[in-house]
Amino acid sequence: MTEAIPPVVPAGRMSAVPQPEFALPGGMHLRPWTVDDAPALVEAGRDPEIQHWNRPGRLTLAEAEDRIARWHGLWQTEEAGIWAVAPATGGPAVGLIGLADLDLRDGSGEFLYWLLPAGRGSGITVKATDRIRRWAFEDVGLHRLRITHSVANPASCAIATKAGFPLEGTMRGALLHADGWHDEHLHARLRTDPEDLAPPAATASAP
Repeated sequence: MTEAIPPVVPAGRMSAVPQPEFALPGGMHLRPWTVDDAPALVEAGRDPEIQHWNRPGRLTLAEAEDRIARWHGLWQTEEAGIWAVAPATGGPAVGLIGLADLDLRDGSGEFLYWLLPAGRGSGITVKATDRIRRWAFEDVGLHRLRITHSVANPASCAIATKAGFPLEGTMRGALLHADGWHDEHLHARLRTDPEDLAPPAATASAP
């Protein structure tokens, strides 16, 4: 039986090519995670700020290595693209950004991101979000990207807004945190939105 509506993005568009790397302003770089980044993932599980808003879980070194391997597998199955935020000169990851819950057939995905203390305060998350957004729309061909966060997390709200993702509404009781259910803001952007929704990366000041 032939589908009446063709997929927004044909299967294989991601898995047929290596996960790309991207240079960012300010001497930072987006690249696939490697086994050498496992200690950074362990550190993220111990960071109170990351734990509270992102729930990465406390991991042993072996578990962190397994998770990194799983991320590589999710690229091949086209379910997610997860990048390490790292210095362009080399060294371990200081943060994570990616698109999860990818649905190529319907052309959508959701951002996730966090930074360790060593990466905070430089505005790099806004720049990284903008770069992955351009890749997802221009190279992959997705139609809609979203960012969700607790209404009690104004820093994440600022990132979404500065990256050009307008607030669409509030989802009640949408995510369970350690301190209970949180309402969540929903931000989204379409490939057809005007480019000037996003401010120049050089002016970004969010984490």
